[in-house]
Amino acid sequence: MDALPYLLSDFERSAKGPGDAPPDQGREVAFAGRSNAGKSSVLNRLTGQRSLARTSKTPGRTQLLNFFRVSPQACLVDLPGYGYAKTDRSTRDAWQQQVEGYLASRRALVGVVLVMDIRHPFQPFDEQMIGWARAADMPLLVLLNKADKLGFGAASAALQQARHHLADMPAAEPLLFSALRGQGSEQALTILRSWLGLDALEVPSDGGAPAPRGGGTGAAGDVSGGDV
Repeated sequence: MDALPYLLSDFERSAKGPGDAPPDQGREVAFAGRSNAGKSSVLNRLTGQRSLARTSKTPGRTQLLNFFRVSPQACLVDLPGYGYAKTDRSTRDAWQQQVEGYLASRRALVGVVLVMDIRHPFQPFDEQMIGWARAADMPLLVLLNKADKLGFGAASAALQQARHHLADMPAAEPLLFSALRGQGSEQALTILRSWLGLDALEVPSDGGAPAPRGGGTGAAGDVSGGDV
C-alpha cells in the first residue's frame, strides 16, 4: 500500500480557529511548514491524490486550518504556511494565533509533520514548531522535502545534520522526502498509519480509487495551496 486509504481521503472543512473546527475527537495529524516548502504537494503525495490539497504558484495562500478526513475517526490538518515575504505583518500574526490556538487546545492531535525544504532547513518558523513539539512532548515527523534537488552526498549530509539537530527529542524523526519522486513516502506512511490508527486499513486490491464519500468537495478551495 503506497497511500493513505482513498475511500475517505476527502476535504472536510476549513476553519479560522479551533471554534470552527470539526468535533475534537478521534485522531488528528497536523501538517506545518514554511511557504514554498511543498506542504500541499506532500499531502497530495501521501494521500495518493493530485489535488486533495491544491497547490498554487503564489506562496502563502493557505490562510485557514484545512481538515481532510481519512477515516471516520482520523483527520489530516493542513496548517497555514509561514514565511512568505509579501504577507503583511498583521496577517502573519493572525496566522500564528490560529496555529498556536489549534496546537494548544486540540486534544485529538497525536502528531505533527513538519515539512522543510531540504536546501533551507531549520528556519525560525521551523524552530518554533520544533520548540512547541519539544515542550508538548508531541511526536514530530520532519520531512526534508525536495531531496531530489540534491545529490546523494548532500542529501545524506542534510539528513545527518537534522538527526543531530533533533537528537534531544526521542519522539522526533527526520526523513529524506520528495513529493515529486515519492522518496520517503513508505516510511512516512508507516508512521502516519500508526499515529492515526490506520494500520489495519487497506486500499482496494485492484489498485482503483473509489469515489470520495458523499457531501465532500474532494479538495480544499481557494484558501488552500501555496507551496508547490
